Amino acid sequence: MSMKILTFETTEEWLLARFKRLTGSKVSDVVVKRGTGQKIGFYRLIAEHIVNPGIEDLEKPMDRGQTLEPEALDRYEEMAGVKLDRTKVLWVREDNDNMAISPDATKAESNNTEAYEVKCLSSANHIKAFITQQIPEEYHYQMLQYFIVNDALEKLTFVFYDPRLRVRDLFTITITRAEVLAELEELAIYERNLLENVQAEVDKLLTF
Repeated sequence: MSMKILTFETTEEWLLARFKRLTGSKVSDVVVKRGTGQKIGFYRLIAEHIVNPGIEDLEKPMDRGQTLEPEALDRYEEMAGVKLDRTKVLWVREDNDNMAISPDATKAESNNTEAYEVKCLSSANHIKAFITQQIPEEYHYQMLQYFIVNDALEKLTFVFYDPRLRVRDLFTITITRAEVLAELEELAIYERNLLENVQAEVDKLLTF
């Protein structure tokens, strides 16, 4: 299954396009364990369908990450000897317009088979990720979302960066599709069902 790629000239347009869509950063807020109630992210998705937002309402502040992201990618390009495409885009599934992910970068001329996600965490969480060599649990579903949205994606590299550290201020953890394949189908089905429930509730509200 192919995907659509939406491109934007401004951050405001990019943020607006993310609004109402189940993007990687929102998945962990909606996935619940069996037998438990919906998380707040489920209700937030509903609200986003029926409000008239200002840009300031679209996302929580991401100032630190946005400030350090270009520097992190510069460092990675130099370290790895690769050229990155940093075009601000939103990947959207062809068969479900509300399933999306925003890569921080892709490998130039890779035909979207290799993507990059930058994380500028607290120093403690940065070091924990380096020592354990594990993607922090709160980003697990975001990681899976990359592979769900883009069927052609073969490899996702998390770039961790904290310039406050004297050593190991930048490192990477790479995940391949083969490593997470068993989880993808179940999560994709879950997301589709959840989005159908969201739309059903939106339709009810709009009929009042």
